[in-house]
Amino acid sequence: MTLSETAEPSDGAAAGSGVPRQPGMPPAEDGSEPEERTQEARAAQRELFAHTPGFILGETAAFGGSLVGGAQHGVSGGRVDGDVYLGGRTEIHHHGPAATVPDASGEIPRARLDALAAVFADGPAFAGALRRLREERVLVLSGGHATGRSAAALMLLHRLDVPAVHALHPETTPAALSTQLTRPGGHVLRDLPVSRNRPLRDTHLYAARDQLEKVDGYLVVTVENSPHLPGVTPCPWVPPSAPEVVRAHLLRGRPDADDLLALDPVAAFLAAGDRRPAEAAAFAEALAGYDGSEQALARLADFGQAAVEKQCRDWLADPDTGLRDKAFLIALAVFDQAPYVLAAELADQLFVHLQQLQNPEQPPEIPVFGPTAENRLALARADGELRGEETEWGPVPQFTAGFREERTPRVLLTEVWNHHPSARPALVAWLRQLARDGRPLVRTRAAAATALLAAADLPSAIALLVDGWATARTFGPRVTAANTLTLAQLLGAPVVLRLLTQWCSDPHWGRRWTAIRAFGLLAPLRPDLAGAALGALAARARADASNKPERENLTESAALLLSEGRRRGEVLSEFVRLLYLDTPAVRELALAAFVRACDNAEDGALIGWYAETGMYETDSARDLATLWRTALNDRAHTRAALDALHTWVHVAGHRADAAHALALLLPALVVTADDRKRLDHALRTLRAEDGGPRPPVADRLLTLLHPASTQ
Repeated sequence: MTLSETAEPSDGAAAGSGVPRQPGMPPAEDGSEPEERTQEARAAQRELFAHTPGFILGETAAFGGSLVGGAQHGVSGGRVDGDVYLGGRTEIHHHGPAATVPDASGEIPRARLDALAAVFADGPAFAGALRRLREERVLVLSGGHATGRSAAALMLLHRLDVPAVHALHPETTPAALSTQLTRPGGHVLRDLPVSRNRPLRDTHLYAARDQLEKVDGYLVVTVENSPHLPGVTPCPWVPPSAPEVVRAHLLRGRPDADDLLALDPVAAFLAAGDRRPAEAAAFAEALAGYDGSEQALARLADFGQAAVEKQCRDWLADPDTGLRDKAFLIALAVFDQAPYVLAAELADQLFVHLQQLQNPEQPPEIPVFGPTAENRLALARADGELRGEETEWGPVPQFTAGFREERTPRVLLTEVWNHHPSARPALVAWLRQLARDGRPLVRTRAAAATALLAAADLPSAIALLVDGWATARTFGPRVTAANTLTLAQLLGAPVVLRLLTQWCSDPHWGRRWTAIRAFGLLAPLRPDLAGAALGALAARARADASNKPERENLTESAALLLSEGRRRGEVLSEFVRLLYLDTPAVRELALAAFVRACDNAEDGALIGWYAETGMYETDSARDLATLWRTALNDRAHTRAALDALHTWVHVAGHRADAAHALALLLPALVVTADDRKRLDHALRTLRAEDGGPRPPVADRLLTLLHPASTQ
């Protein structure tokens, strides 16, 4: 169902849509008429479950670490040789004529080369690269970011046993390359930027080779994977594995290397995918200092989290990483494991907000064609694959993208929010825009991202985002607010339950609506909170039962308490208690919510739980029968209860366990002759779901009502 949110100029502003106010709906704060286009609560719940990132709803999700409610960590360890840059970057160089390139090359100290050689792991591509360099004198080594290609270039020249290795000036142009090769020995030109306007051609390498033969020299040029190498056959660099790097470092002087590698934190670190050489080297340095203490073991266990935090800090703080690249990284954190096109499309919207914030006098510009998906995902250390994306019409194949390190999204978003406050206005404007999007996945991810921000800084997230959504006159933002508070509680954000309890009696009807819905969504996900949620909903029903839309929201939210979760038997018991020990308004809420929950044939509905579990629990079976009898005998709920009973009979027609459960339940609903007549009429007049004759299961149930007669 598409929510109409486009008439809303801002989250809490007047909609001015002219949609008539529903009966009993309180007026807006300014006295004008609010717009209210509702969505059935179970549908909203399905959207939340379907589109929330797995690390929030997953059963094994852990939310520790320095940036989400845990201990503070930092990257520690010794020196790391080679490519120590952990993230992607966009390099911008300004080039003049070849003759203007300064002669700034110099000899790399032998001690540095020897130290690197002592810990260097060759990897699978090293031997072939060394053979080509020895034969051809010139080698172009291509590879991705932070794969250790610079360290490999130095080691290739070192293995040739050249008298010296000279590092060429990084601004050396391809055309000027041969003019810099004037000394014997090895030469390395690291991270040569190539582009369509400045390619590295085979003719440049021919000239370099001729010059190297004259001086008895060798040259290694490292470049990113690039199509701008006409006529050149680069040597692809494949880095060594993380275990190889760690072992190479430990073999320098630790006879207990095998014992160290067997430690649980070490195995966990090495088992994680995409450990780049620099990270593995830093971990090896930390491991080399292991002294057997519990503190040292804890530091090793925390190293993976610390590495993720450092990666995110580097991405955001590096001035050479373009603003559009940073916008994509943030967008991918919000849309991790979602279709890539969403992250790319909405990243450009964030890019516009960031541009306007950084350069308010200049109109924002978005290049129509930019980097490829492959390059963007390489920058983000992410993978893409074709998956079936669920839609209301069925699965649709989509190219989805996600970070290889599952902790990256929450760390990155919190890093932006807490440590780059100047970016907050752009991020807030962008999230508000996402919350008004017509796509459920986008709206839900906006809520999930805001929940992460609330876990990091609750007061700011409430003030800047959640409260505006909660007090909005349109329905969609209020759902986003409820989803945000639900997910924030799952993430361990402080005082959310207290906030929801207060909002249940807030003077503003929008905050009350949001809190009521959030309690309904939260309890199935956190069964231990079902009692608190039902208590809060009952308290609101006691306080004021005159407003029809609010009563409807209370009913739907209370019904959600019976829709999921492992403690539905306990919730049923609480519902029964409310029938006898509370006010008429609360009794009305309990019956209406129970009937609403029963009138549901979806997977996981109450009938399914009763057939699989509830009928085998004495207390649950008794409480369910009590609620059914009370609803059927209450004149205000009889009709709705009979409709719900029809739903259960239809389910029993497809499920043998449901038919068995209903056969056990039905006799318990007959206490008086009127009970028997009512159920007899309901079963006799029942039609099949397609409007056809009475289903056979109804006939079998009729025999239970009249065991001594033949139907």
